[in-house]
Amino acid sequence: MSAVQRDDRLKGKASPDSEGTADQAVLEAPAASEDVVEQAAEEATPSPTTEQKARPKGERRAKGAAGGRKGKAAKTEGREAPADGDAQAVVDALPPPKPRLLDLFRSQVMPTMMQEFEYGNVMQVPRIRKVVLNIGLGEALVNPKAIESATNDLASISGQKPVVAKAKKAIANWKLREGNPIGLFVTLRGDRMYHFMDRLINTALPRIRDFRGISPKSFDGRGNYSLGIKEQIIFPEVDYGQIERVRGFQVTITTTAKTDAEATRLLALLGMPFASPDAS
Repeated sequence: MSAVQRDDRLKGKASPDSEGTADQAVLEAPAASEDVVEQAAEEATPSPTTEQKARPKGERRAKGAAGGRKGKAAKTEGREAPADGDAQAVVDALPPPKPRLLDLFRSQVMPTMMQEFEYGNVMQVPRIRKVVLNIGLGEALVNPKAIESATNDLASISGQKPVVAKAKKAIANWKLREGNPIGLFVTLRGDRMYHFMDRLINTALPRIRDFRGISPKSFDGRGNYSLGIKEQIIFPEVDYGQIERVRGFQVTITTTAKTDAEATRLLALLGMPFASPDAS
């Protein structure tokens, strides 16, 4: 060994061979640290106990589901029961039932009329087009509250908000000015029309005092029928204790019939209680 090499060792300097060994150690250090981290993570992960290994999978799932149900039950215990108003809102949101009178028309009325009047097409069978309820309120010129009261009654009967009819021109003798509200009307079509006709025929008309049937002579010659109701309280939807006064209104049934005979037969098959012609 030369003197120069001896001096380098004494000063702590590494030879070229020692420098290559150090660099290799530095490169291998990260790999060794990753192995240590993975081993430490495996040791930190809790291994299943002997009891859990021996328990069947189905039992473990059932226990987990039971725990979830307990958690949901604990959450629902703190909730309050729905208020009556919320329940009523849910009930009101439900769709109305299918009209019974419409089913009767399709199943019995149409085949019977096609046979009696010998229609060639089912579309020729007359049917109800619309029903109009009308209230005249001349008293509204003196009593402004009459409009509000009559509106509530007509809305309860028809299930639809009525339209306020206003005067088209001024009449001095009647103290009437143009634009004054003098009546209410509501037009029913579709399912609401059939629901109203069902309640009118089967519930309201039989509640009229000394009822002996409605007149078969109230047709206009073109298949449309008009009926006058003297008291709105014959409908069970109207609360007698809440009304301002007893009022009447007019019901106009518009059909597609071309003659009064066809319209009479249509309404009779639907259940309209016409009085016999011999009744006085």
